[in-house]
Amino acid sequence: MNHKLISTPTRTAAIMKKYDIKMKKSLGQNFLVEPQILDKMIHAAEIDDTTTVIEIGPGIGALTEVLALNAKRVLGFEIDQRFIEILKDTLSPYDNVQVIHQDILDVDFGGDELAWLHQEERLVVVANLPYYITTPIIMNLMKSRLPFERLTMMMQKEVAERMTAEVGTKQYSSLTIAIQNYMESNIAMIVPKTVFIPRPNVDSAVLNLTKREQPLVEVDSPDAFEELVQTAFTQRRKTLWNNLRNAKNSWVEEYTDEQLQLALETAEIEGSRRGETLTIDEYAKLYRSLKND
Repeated sequence: MNHKLISTPTRTAAIMKKYDIKMKKSLGQNFLVEPQILDKMIHAAEIDDTTTVIEIGPGIGALTEVLALNAKRVLGFEIDQRFIEILKDTLSPYDNVQVIHQDILDVDFGGDELAWLHQEERLVVVANLPYYITTPIIMNLMKSRLPFERLTMMMQKEVAERMTAEVGTKQYSSLTIAIQNYMESNIAMIVPKTVFIPRPNVDSAVLNLTKREQPLVEVDSPDAFEELVQTAFTQRRKTLWNNLRNAKNSWVEEYTDEQLQLALETAEIEGSRRGETLTIDEYAKLYRSLKND
């Protein structure tokens, strides 16, 4: 079977030639041409015949095909109209695949049309994500009510490192905290840029995000908590105190210096620290101190 797979370089090249495909830089399109890496993604996501998979951006169907061979059912969302017709051809041997022409960010997972997803035995999301929109897609999925167990995503290595970073490191950021509050994260593998057509400028990584049963910290408003954390990271080189008192476009800017000082003292956090040194629990303490003010 392997020599016929869409993900082999010869088959990908033949499909691109047949349909005269020109990659759209604006959509961050790169085709993976290494079947072994797709097999490893399937393994990382623990896909079996009880698994229903949502795939984002099937492209010409390289990953979709391997998913179809292993999963119970695959539901793909493809934003680029050109690929819709191509996928009808490349995926024609598989009767367990459905492709919808829609931007994943516009999908209403709470609507009647997709209500069946909430009844599936095991649901995972798998994608080879365009670099420019990785974070909005993941945040959007996390905020949806979709009962997925895991997200297995190929993305820019640097972004995967930020999502798995330890407190106090250069990669640790507001994104780290947003992800780790709801997900356990680990990098399954690094993917070299040499296995893509066209070749991107940087290496990729496959990231596993597994949903926690409960968030690490419970707060009354997750959006407001996120704003506080983002404020603390506004300028990384500046102290927590400086970032808080110079807050812009956030509820934090409404606080006086005295109120900020009191909140920091109540939370037992030194204002001279930098945002990257605070754990998620310390951010939660600071948030509650401010909100009780």
